[in-house]
Amino acid sequence: MAETLLDVKGMSCPLPVLRANRALRGLAEGERLRVLATDRAAVADFQSFCRETGHALLAWSEEGGVFSFLIRRRPEPPHAAENGST
Repeated sequence: MAETLLDVKGMSCPLPVLRANRALRGLAEGERLRVLATDRAAVADFQSFCRETGHALLAWSEEGGVFSFLIRRRPEPPHAAENGST
């Protein structure tokens, strides 16, 4: 499955999560976003973000000071489609 890459290296909290949220809104449900960040706080930030929004944090790792997060976009709730049609 293809992934979208978002490079937010050098950005500090809360920008990595805000940029990822914007990028995820542009993806279809089930698509994946890989985020590259250097802010150490991003680990806790992305864990909380995914827990609160319903997106799936599939994996994260760190190599040479660069954190990589793989996030799968959540499905839209059934009522969201209904609200958009009225």
